[in-house]
Amino acid sequence: MPVLLEESVAGLEVKPNGTYVDVTFGGGGHSREILRRLGSKGRLIAFDQDADAAQGGNVAGDRRLTLVKGNFRFLRSYLRYHSVAAVDGILGDLGVSWHQLDTAERGFSFRFDAPLDMRMNRQGGCTAAALLSTRSAQELCRMFAGYGELSNAAKVAKLIEEARKKSSIATAQALVEAIRPALPPFDEHKYLAKVFQALRIEVNQELQALAQMLEQAAKALKAGGRLSVITYHSLEDRMVKNFIRCGSASGKAEKDAFGRLVAPLEAVNKKVILPTEEEIRQNTRARSAKLRIAQKT
Repeated sequence: MPVLLEESVAGLEVKPNGTYVDVTFGGGGHSREILRRLGSKGRLIAFDQDADAAQGGNVAGDRRLTLVKGNFRFLRSYLRYHSVAAVDGILGDLGVSWHQLDTAERGFSFRFDAPLDMRMNRQGGCTAAALLSTRSAQELCRMFAGYGELSNAAKVAKLIEEARKKSSIATAQALVEAIRPALPPFDEHKYLAKVFQALRIEVNQELQALAQMLEQAAKALKAGGRLSVITYHSLEDRMVKNFIRCGSASGKAEKDAFGRLVAPLEAVNKKVILPTEEEIRQNTRARSAKLRIAQKT
């Protein structure tokens, strides 16, 4: 069930014969809606590095769709490969999908006693288990403080360092047990969600990939083209907000010779768009969703 479906796709102002990009295909929900609004000569390029996204017959057989099995950080390279010079709109539904969270063997959730994998692309890269076994306490502390925003990140890092001396932390439950002394007496699940979020972001280099995608999206859009992005936590939302405001995900604004901001995009919605209470009741993933829409100047 796609989050903020109507609002995010409407924000693209889909032209029947336009060319669009869905950088996070996932279950295909947003792509289906874009295709529904496209005419026979329209085109959609959809990205997903997770091989599972191509399963289940999602919008299969639609000749207007090109599915790219790759990371959206390489957006422009793949567009050039498919002979696309510029596009009319780009949509991103960031973060982890419900399918990934609900598939035990993927290791994204503390609800299952499964191997700590967490790779969105299982064809390569470092697993979460390997990361926990090789990073120093200082590196782990920076990761949990920066990506999980944990106030006691140093304690969590120390507990992991002590636990792995006795046995490898190879499963989700092994990690939970290793850091149990650091868990708060209340909101344990919320705390663990932050721990697993930090690990997932580091394993997949999500924020670095997002910064690259935003920069390339601004270049790939035609004048007047739209960018529609759904975020789920403050780190990625801040990056998207910064990029729309000043053209830099870091928030470090560039100015021209006259002291004016050099920003390739302009916010369409001055206030962030949030899901309705009804959508949140129907789809728990929508609870933390925020939508920002911008237009190429």
